[in-house]
Amino acid sequence: MAIEHMPQSATADDAAAISVSLARAFDTDPMMRWFFPEDASREETLGRYFSTIFTRQYAVNAVCERTADAAAFWVPPEAQDKAVPDGETIRQLTELLGDRAGLFKDAVETAAQHTPQEPHWYLALIGADPAAQGTGQGGALMRSGLAKADAAGLPVYLESSKPENLPVYEHFGFSVRHELELPGGGPKLWAMRREPQGASGV
Repeated sequence: MAIEHMPQSATADDAAAISVSLARAFDTDPMMRWFFPEDASREETLGRYFSTIFTRQYAVNAVCERTADAAAFWVPPEAQDKAVPDGETIRQLTELLGDRAGLFKDAVETAAQHTPQEPHWYLALIGADPAAQGTGQGGALMRSGLAKADAAGLPVYLESSKPENLPVYEHFGFSVRHELELPGGGPKLWAMRREPQGASGV
């Protein structure tokens, strides 16, 4: 596998490349289309959205990794109280979302009701530019993060609004625990969990 396909730690300096890859990756995501319904501006707005949450939220307090065309943001248990939007981040996201900001807030609160209470790793997001499909970059990022959770002996939790992705996550050991109906007529959201594998807690 080429070195550009190997996971590397991501820093705020990588924001431009990461936001482009993620904007393309999530262009067809039902939830992102619900939050950003304008086809003509979605890729540009998604780029700003991902750049904002990466630089202000995840790059500071989470485990962020990237390849040439993909990225993943993981939140270990010790960072979960910190890797949340501060006031300025909320202001910027509200400006980006416009009249969809209320729907976004309701969706986040609905999903939060199903977050596991015990220590766990949270896969906040993972995505690869569709142009890089088949190069193994998304899988490499997934395995890298899961290995860290397994080494700590902890489960992993995620949410997905794209039904086509459920078999992919199931391949990596996740199973659906909840099917959520989002307020305001939004898309379904599947809450998935993976138990630790092949390692005991430390």
